[in-house]
Amino acid sequence: MQHTYPLDAWCIRETSFDAASNFLDETLFALGNGYIGLRGTPEEGYAGPAGTSLDGTYLNGFYESEPIQYPENAYGLARNNQFMLNVPNAKGIVLWVGEERFDLLQGHLESYERRLDFRSGLLQREIVWQAPSGRRLQVRSRRLVSFASKHLFAIEFTVTPLGFDGALRLECAVDGVVRNLEAGDDPRVGSATTGPALALTGTELAPHFAALQQRTHNSGFTLVSAAAQVIDVQHIFAQRVEGSRLVQSYSVDARDGQAVRLVKYGCYYSSRDHAADELMARSRAELEAARGLGFDQLAAQQEAYLADFWAQADVEVAGDDALQQGIRFNQFHLLQSVGRDGKTNISAKGVTGEGYEGHYFWDTEIYIFPFFLYNKPEIARKLLEYRYAGLPAARERARQMSHAKGALYPWRTIAGEECSAYFPAGTAQYHINADVAYSIKQYMDATGDDAYLLQYGAEILIETARIWLGIGSYNRAGAFVINEVTGPDEYTALVNNNYYTNAMAKLHMQFAAAAAERIERDYPQEWPRIAAAVALADGELEELRRAADAMLLPYDAALGIHPQDDSFLDKKVWDFAGTPADKYPLLLNYHPMVIYRHQVCKQADVVLALLLLSEQFTLDDKKRDFDYYEAVTTHDSSLSSCIFSIIASEVGYAGKAYDYFMETARLDLDNTHGNTHYGVHTAAMAGTWLGVAYGFGGMRVVNGEVRFAPTLPKQWQHYQFRIHLHGSLLQVRVSPGGTQYTLLRGEALAFRHRGVPVTITPAAPVQELA
Repeated sequence: MQHTYPLDAWCIRETSFDAASNFLDETLFALGNGYIGLRGTPEEGYAGPAGTSLDGTYLNGFYESEPIQYPENAYGLARNNQFMLNVPNAKGIVLWVGEERFDLLQGHLESYERRLDFRSGLLQREIVWQAPSGRRLQVRSRRLVSFASKHLFAIEFTVTPLGFDGALRLECAVDGVVRNLEAGDDPRVGSATTGPALALTGTELAPHFAALQQRTHNSGFTLVSAAAQVIDVQHIFAQRVEGSRLVQSYSVDARDGQAVRLVKYGCYYSSRDHAADELMARSRAELEAARGLGFDQLAAQQEAYLADFWAQADVEVAGDDALQQGIRFNQFHLLQSVGRDGKTNISAKGVTGEGYEGHYFWDTEIYIFPFFLYNKPEIARKLLEYRYAGLPAARERARQMSHAKGALYPWRTIAGEECSAYFPAGTAQYHINADVAYSIKQYMDATGDDAYLLQYGAEILIETARIWLGIGSYNRAGAFVINEVTGPDEYTALVNNNYYTNAMAKLHMQFAAAAAERIERDYPQEWPRIAAAVALADGELEELRRAADAMLLPYDAALGIHPQDDSFLDKKVWDFAGTPADKYPLLLNYHPMVIYRHQVCKQADVVLALLLLSEQFTLDDKKRDFDYYEAVTTHDSSLSSCIFSIIASEVGYAGKAYDYFMETARLDLDNTHGNTHYGVHTAAMAGTWLGVAYGFGGMRVVNGEVRFAPTLPKQWQHYQFRIHLHGSLLQVRVSPGGTQYTLLRGEALAFRHRGVPVTITPAAPVQELA
């Protein structure tokens, strides 16, 4: 269902509670810090109708694994699935008024407001509730998931009797009786697992401290989920154990108008980060430190972290309040979702839901990475370090796929093992290797961080580039061809010479060879180590260059377009006019083979190449390709609209550019794909930033040089965004009078504005251009 909140530029806010929208609200009001994710379920729990809630708590990178069951087996298929777990719920605070339980669906809500603030990072509620007996209460809560401490969250829960004295009881739980959502027939929803994935191995209860210790069955990880409380009034304390549920209660003789304030601190520690025998002690120390700081100090830390983030990343749009809210909502959720420890990545649903099982995809490199590269480059580096950590598994996967050399990254994974059970739309997407290499090239162009290249990047580039020599070959005409692969468009599978794949592979091989040659020349002391690490043979770099130079890039002269692959234009066009609206997305209503034998695209494929390899195409090329592929694309993927918006803007289709952009900008807030209740769409969120910077801002990076060609949508009064380049921070502001470039920090920057060279310096930090 579509949900519209009041249009506030720095928050989302609801002023009534509705069970019908609750499932969606839980996603949109979720909090996270890149590791912990808490869905926006109330502390007191939810007892509404079935199918209107998923009380989820997630840890990025913490997973269980299960063997993939194939009724018909084949060599080289992915063997194990990894899936993110719904871990124990440590945020529970049940409120009793005498013998009546505080429940939003019982009694009467006199007033209600919930607010997620993008600047403070707090989820806040303020409620006046009348119990069925007539007693009235004010309930206020503030919740945060700490950006300063990866393992910590905190909740302040304040209750004030209105017009009565009486007994209140606050029951704080660490509840291990949880399970994952089952996917059913829709793989985008959840996991295929059934039953509990965590086995209880121990508990610890002490006054105001409770902890569960559990272990996964197959992946072998230990997890401690712990909580501690502070209450500021006289009380009677009690505790009990209910299997995998630990409860500590605080009974208070409350007085009319006097607030009862309880603060609950929670943390999660797993053996993915620390030795199993350290986890309980680390949890105790974390919670003791949090109690020492107090909630207000933690909230101040949170606000300071976000102030720094927004100073670098804020995108301002004047003239469209709905869009401004959508952009900041998206940026906030991206920050909440991304791993920043070099061991974790960002999943398709972030840490807000179980869709796609918490897997990481190419979405990171092509859609999400640029946002962090230009706004928080230190996080971008950590995402690249994650790929280096996965290099051993990628080498192993390459051997499974009969490649004697090289590394093949998994299509979907958590810890590095291929988890895609459907190889035509999984393992066959070899372009993942080129996507990773492309992100390394972007990073080097924007930062010049040779230390990264020497320590991590060079090995990745060479090992992944080798795969193209293994999968490709020279045809009878001497062209280098790549057969039996799947490009970005998942409605077309197992084809020869997918344009995007071939073009990205060409760039990949050229960049890998050039990087290796530069290291050998500029860092001769480092080169022997790197060459030995990848066992580089004589002549390999030359072979990469030879294959790249001979790469077949399909072109149809009659239509003046780039065919998506060798056979795409020979297929009949899908009957769009005869397909009812309820048959979309096609993947849920038609057998894959029915889809594969038609000209129909799920998402941008050739059109994506027009963006990533922009300098290789003329404007006329881009217009003809856009026109052709727009007519056969369903945009069933949330990755699609933002790319079409960017290219539409470039070729002069201002109306289409804006329409596609708006589909992306509020995709989750307006639930336009109808599945946001299962988690946000992180790639589309990042696509909003791409649409501003690459689309309307006309930003491209060509051979390391940044170029801008800004346009101003007629609906806007002005817009501005900021980007990091080589340690400096540049602000780009576009208004009816022209474009203003401002150096906010750092040294001199050189770039191009509509083809004209521009330099700004600390001495002359502002340039105004038409």
